[in-house]
Amino acid sequence: MTTDDQPKRNAKENDGNADHDAGDEPSVVIGTREDIEEPDDRQSPVDVGQAEQLSKELAEFKDRHLRLAAEFENFRKRTARERTDTWSRAQGDVVANILDALDDFARVLETDPNAASTEDVLKGVALVERKLMRQLVSAGLEKVGGVGEGFDPNLHEAIGSIPAETEADDQTVGAVFQVGYRFGGTLLRPAKVQVRMWQDGGAQ
Repeated sequence: MTTDDQPKRNAKENDGNADHDAGDEPSVVIGTREDIEEPDDRQSPVDVGQAEQLSKELAEFKDRHLRLAAEFENFRKRTARERTDTWSRAQGDVVANILDALDDFARVLETDPNAASTEDVLKGVALVERKLMRQLVSAGLEKVGGVGEGFDPNLHEAIGSIPAETEADDQTVGAVFQVGYRFGGTLLRPAKVQVRMWQDGGAQ
């Protein structure tokens, strides 16, 4: 081999090594748009059997709701009717209890004024009034307003004031002009009263 051939041989070897190195690198293949798979955003259809089961449960819930609503409405109407009946019976009992007192009043009015004195008539009226009040109290009636009790604006209506004799009597009822009444805890009529007021130095 001549000296001139040596550079040519080295050049060929370098070219071969270059080809070999290039072959070692992985090749990149670019596909088309059609080759790329896009994700399917659509949900898979619900199983037919599962859909029928859900529809059946929904119908059962609706039916149960309608039944409960109807039962509650019937309960409300029945309760209102029973409450009205109870109140009517209670009123009837009160009226029945005062019938005897009304009969006594009728007998007093039938008394011959020439045969009875005024004192006897007044005694008869007082007896009937006590009997009537006793029946009403047993039914739940309660008197409101008494001399000496503490003034309560929820129960008393102050129509005036009078001086208090002692400081302890301040803001107490001094006189009752009209008795109040409370029935079953409900105020029917406040008592009209005069209120004692304490002033420094005693009663003026």
